[in-house]
This record gives sequence, C-alpha cells and structure tokens, in this order.
Amino acid sequence: MKSLENKVAIVTGGNSGIGYAAAAELAAKGAKVIITGRNKEALAKAEQELNVKGIVSDQSDLKSIDSLVEQVAAQFGKIDILFLNAGIASFAPVESASEEHYDSIMNVNVKGVYFTVQKVLPILNDGGSIIFNTSVNAHVGMPNSSVYASSKAAVLSLNKVFATELAPRKIRVNAVSPGPVETPLYGKLGLEKAEVEGFGAILGEKILLKRFGQASEIAKTVAFLASDDASFITGAEIIVDGGLTVNAVV
Repeated sequence: MKSLENKVAIVTGGNSGIGYAAAAELAAKGAKVIITGRNKEALAKAEQELNVKGIVSDQSDLKSIDSLVEQVAAQFGKIDILFLNAGIASFAPVESASEEHYDSIMNVNVKGVYFTVQKVLPILNDGGSIIFNTSVNAHVGMPNSSVYASSKAAVLSLNKVFATELAPRKIRVNAVSPGPVETPLYGKLGLEKAEVEGFGAILGEKILLKRFGQASEIAKTVAFLASDDASFITGAEIIVDGGLTVNAVV
C-alpha cells in the first residue's frame, strides 16, 4: 500500500519548482493532490502533467484563500496534508529597501501563510500534517536578504507555536528549510544562466556535498513529514542543504 493512499493534500505554489516536485511525489505515494498558483496557464500545464487538481489562488489575497477553501471543501470534503510552499524572494540592501519591497514579501510569505493555515484548519482532518517551506536564509545572514530572511524566520516561529496549539487535534506541524536548490526561481530573480552557474560554482564550495540540491530531494522530505513515518515529529525544522550551514569556517 502506498504510504499516502486515501490522503488529500494541498500544495500551494505547486505549478513549478519545489511545489511541483512535491505534488508529483505526494501523488506518486497515493495522495489526491490539489495545487495552487497565480498563473492560470502555468497551473493548467502542471495540472495536466501531474494529473492533479489545479486551483488558481493568490496567497496574498485573503478572499482568494477563502475561495480556495470553499472549492476544496466542495470537491474533496476534508484534507489531510497542507504544504505551504508558495512564496516570493527578492533582495535589497537595508539602505535602499523600500516599503513596497517589504510589504510584497511579507504579504505573501508571512501574512498569506498565516491566514492560509487559519482558513484551512476547519477542513483539515484531526491527525493531519502541516508542512512549511522555509529556508536556510533564516539562519545564515546572507547580505541583501534581510526582508526575505525575516519572513522565513517568522514562519519558523509559527511552526513551533502552531505545533503547540494544534497538538490537541493531533495535527503535526513541521518545516523544511532547503539550502540552494536548482529551481526556476533564479530565472525569476533576473539572473542569467551564466550568472547562476557562476554563483553556483562559488556557493558549491561552501556546500559539503559540492552541489545544489534538486527539487525532488526536498519533495521526498516533504512526503516523509506528511506520512505516518514521521508520526512522532512535530514542531521540528529539517534542514536540507547538503551541509551548507554546518560547513566549518576554516
């Protein structure tokens, strides 16, 4: 029997990158998967490729979250797994970071995540699993990442608090913090292929395993946390970074 047979999962931001890989992994393990995204065309493409249900939803818009929950409840009843993957990343030094830069990140990565959990809770089965996609950026002090890093650190705090609050319902709450992963995100940041490769070569020397991660590797960690194999894990953060954050200074 597949480990997630008869489970229903929502993967936010499931039309590309880690979300896409996670949706594929969860479906392969038997789950019925709903993916969300803001780009209707990209969502439809992923929906067809993965054989999952796609719902257009904007995590920064609370009314859009309400609509998502209504559609999922009408079509699937209740769910068992919520992978909060949707998020945005942009970077600026503190001297020049604008209010728009701050709000755009926080509205999606913190406010949107917070209220997605709140609004999904009524349709999340007792004994279910909530998984946050966070980042090692919350720990490493990378220049120009102050707002993005803060957003991920905030989610790590939510991870612990929600684990405590939802324990009476046997809902497990955990976080996955990827290190550098080969995803389309770098293209969205405006980096050319040569720039990504150059950055990767430098960063690769800092990673113990000497390479970027693959989205599929993060997806396997998500599937583990979603399954009964992780039945005694809650309030935890699993760092999946190839050893980046434990590399010795010298």
